[in-house]
Amino acid sequence: MQNKDAVGEVMTVKDLSEYLHCNQSTIYRLLKRGELPAFKVGSDWRFMTAEIRNWCKKRMSTAKPRTNSRMRNAG
Repeated sequence: MQNKDAVGEVMTVKDLSEYLHCNQSTIYRLLKRGELPAFKVGSDWRFMTAEIRNWCKKRMSTAKPRTNSRMRNAG
């Protein structure tokens, strides 16, 4: 995939795993849970870049801050 930010860009599972820097199995797990905006072309999943960007923004805004376990145990 050459231009990830192109409006209307369609990504494959492989493209999305590269875009999100995660394993393809993570993508399939999220799909199985119904957590990703996606559609099928035949038996293959596809993702609209703009929808994935919005999905990421929503997840970032609702994510709880993580506490480093080492910092908790250091005190």
